[in-house]
Amino acid sequence: MAMVKIVIIEDNVYARTAWESTLSQEEDFVVLATFSSCEEALESELVKKATVVLLDIGLKGISGIKGAELIGNINPKALIIMISIHDDDKSIFGSLQAGAIGFLHKSVSPDELIESIRIAIRGGSPMTPQIARRVLRSFHRFKPMQEKDNLTEKEITILNHLSEGKSYKKISEEMYLSVDGIKYHVRSIYEKLHVHSQAEAVSKGQSLRILTKWE
Repeated sequence: MAMVKIVIIEDNVYARTAWESTLSQEEDFVVLATFSSCEEALESELVKKATVVLLDIGLKGISGIKGAELIGNINPKALIIMISIHDDDKSIFGSLQAGAIGFLHKSVSPDELIESIRIAIRGGSPMTPQIARRVLRSFHRFKPMQEKDNLTEKEITILNHLSEGKSYKKISEEMYLSVDGIKYHVRSIYEKLHVHSQAEAVSKGQSLRILTKWE
């Protein structure tokens, strides 16, 4: 049975002691060392031997986020799991960008802590449910820009006129623009929709549901 070597970095002595006691009861877990700061941990050779590092964020001196980056540099194979009372975007994404593979809230139960380490060992990314939901929400907020989002209101109006078979001259009269102005906007439409003809532009407009007659 391969032993899971764990290092704990937490400045709260009660949390540190409780985690050590909980994890030491598992036959295949061994807590190599516990530290109250990243400075202490980084001075120890034991960090280089760790399979898993449980790391608090709100540490005095070197923060947990910076610590994750530094630990990753000296032990790239270490699975760093952040455990914190902080669940704001800056803490979560700062930790993940620094190299952490998991993020747990300090309210995590002993059984959940053990299971989270096992998930990490199996190649997963353990996260407390509320943390995972916050991460998912950040992706929901990010929507790749679609081609139709690039078009201005004026260009959308022109494309609709083109779909009705109107000439540049007719469109210019209705929109109080010069024919050259209409041509300029049509070229812009072609470029943004990645097309080369009026027929292609209208077809693309239909597929993107830009054209009011197709709504």
